Amino acid sequence: MARTPVWKSIAISLTDDIAQGRYQTGDKLPPEVQLSGRFGVNRHTVRRALSDMADQGLVHARRGAGVFVAAQPTDYPIGKRVRFHQNLARLGRIPAKRILTLETRAAGQREAEALRLEAGAAVHVYDGLSLADGQPIALFQSVFPAAPLPGLLSALEETHSVTAALKHCGIQDFTRVETRITAKLATATQALHLKISEGSPILRTTGINATPGGDPIEFGRTWFAGDRVTLTVSDQDNPETDGAA
Repeated sequence: MARTPVWKSIAISLTDDIAQGRYQTGDKLPPEVQLSGRFGVNRHTVRRALSDMADQGLVHARRGAGVFVAAQPTDYPIGKRVRFHQNLARLGRIPAKRILTLETRAAGQREAEALRLEAGAAVHVYDGLSLADGQPIALFQSVFPAAPLPGLLSALEETHSVTAALKHCGIQDFTRVETRITAKLATATQALHLKISEGSPILRTTGINATPGGDPIEFGRTWFAGDRVTLTVSDQDNPETDGAA
């Protein structure tokens, strides 16, 4: 088994310090010499760890002042109603979404099964990037049955919001009926979008949303930057909605 580099272990430890609230957003981290003593390494190794954390958007350096915490990992609730904008706004974060692609194509096997479609049926696909306070926290792909939602892509292009776009198409409500969470390592493309290092830990959620009548309306996959998000699972039914995860 490959041994974790010392600098990576230091980065993980400091990231955990931030996640546990030992250092808040805007706080200055201890100087390199102090961190060198804490971990029993030279300053070059500490500098490498801090550089990796900066690449992930967790800290930033101010010339002549030191290294400061840029952001803390975000608690992200997953329950019956998973709404991106509502989740982040409740935490005082500024949510945003960036469209990567919008297209209509044939459904893959897993997509067809999840949406109860015939093999090769047409689906609308929304690939995008979710941000909190301008920092990328997740890549996502949402897949919808095309036949009952002819105007969905234009509504998504206008609103960027799954909830708003579905309402435009006559779907007033939907709830999560299944969620699966899997730990993964970021591919080169995922790392580029999320501004993390290739091979960094990410959390993939796979979910199915359905109408009140039980018809699957969305099959979604989301890849969260592992150091920036803490997924919390709840069975509480929150009626407030403002954009799907």
